[in-house]
Amino acid sequence: MEELRVALFTGNYNYMRDGASLTLNRLVKYLEEQSIPVLVFAPSIKQPAFQHYGKMIGTPSIPMIVPGRDEYRIAYSLPDYAKKKLEEFSPTIVHVSTPDHLNFKAIKWAQANRVQLVASYHTHFTSYFSYYGLGPIEFLSWQYLKWFYGQCAHTYVPSESMIEELKTQGITKGVKVWARGVHTELFNPEKRDMEFRRSAGLKDDDIVVTFVSRLVWEKELRTYAESVKRAQVKNPKVRAMIVGAGPAEKELRQILPQAHFTGFVKGEELARAYASSDVFLFPSHTETFGNVTLEAMSSGLPCLVADAIGSKSLVKDGVNGRWAEKQSIKDFTEKLEWIISDQARMREMGRASRKMALTYEWDTINAGLVQNYREALAMPKPQLKF
Repeated sequence: MEELRVALFTGNYNYMRDGASLTLNRLVKYLEEQSIPVLVFAPSIKQPAFQHYGKMIGTPSIPMIVPGRDEYRIAYSLPDYAKKKLEEFSPTIVHVSTPDHLNFKAIKWAQANRVQLVASYHTHFTSYFSYYGLGPIEFLSWQYLKWFYGQCAHTYVPSESMIEELKTQGITKGVKVWARGVHTELFNPEKRDMEFRRSAGLKDDDIVVTFVSRLVWEKELRTYAESVKRAQVKNPKVRAMIVGAGPAEKELRQILPQAHFTGFVKGEELARAYASSDVFLFPSHTETFGNVTLEAMSSGLPCLVADAIGSKSLVKDGVNGRWAEKQSIKDFTEKLEWIISDQARMREMGRASRKMALTYEWDTINAGLVQNYREALAMPKPQLKF
């Protein structure tokens, strides 16, 4: 069988810490542990957000021209020096993960050199358009995405519900689940820390409703804030804890002046924040999977999420949490009040979350992806199409 050598292309590998970049870093770490050669091509900046795994070839990029989101960048070319490194590496698999111009060039290179192409779908870009007044281009975007993923032998998506969503847009070729994993030892109910709660001004019998993510409005921060505020009218023991940072933080502090804001935390601090909470409320409906929801589940929390693609593939309604109608403050409030109305039920839901999270181990999930790589290697190679 042909040797597995992976060239990974992505729009973000280390300059911004988000679910997609962390997932790809874990994949590269796993591949190297399995002695599978891998080379990453991605935008580079002088001061990246974190130390990445593996060898990365930096490529040119420009800031995204979207109000409030200029921290994200667009990779716009595969320059000659990077192409030379790619040819020297001689991959047998080209894995594209962002539908930008860099990844477009990677597809064309793979086709010209008869190297197998696979893709992964990390961000449901079209779901953001309404937030930024870009609704009119949604149809054209789906046409491009249909072409982009149609060039690949496989497209790896985080959940079965995402497969169904892509099918409605005509993206059906070789679509397979590459789920996300969680470090169940780190995100653990045993990390609950009452002293941490007290130091944050939270009483032992308070019901801490937590949101964890980058603080941007498309994560449905207003739905979170208003649902918590309405629940507090009936039950003053409800308290808000917000974990993360971002451009919406200043305004969110004004909306929820009594909330506890941790700022950006990671590792043990993040695990402690989850486990020291009582309910996880995540109304975002733009996720392809919901890494933070899985971390909350692993930490033993009942989860209230949007009835949308990513989250509902993790949360079983009425078992380890509830689904609420997306963007409905009324429904989120009612479901939150239902969850917190019965302490015994809350504990049972938390135990169910933990049990379900234990089935999402990273090594097992990435081993499945490698098996898919090997399956793709045996398939007909792509050809350059004009």
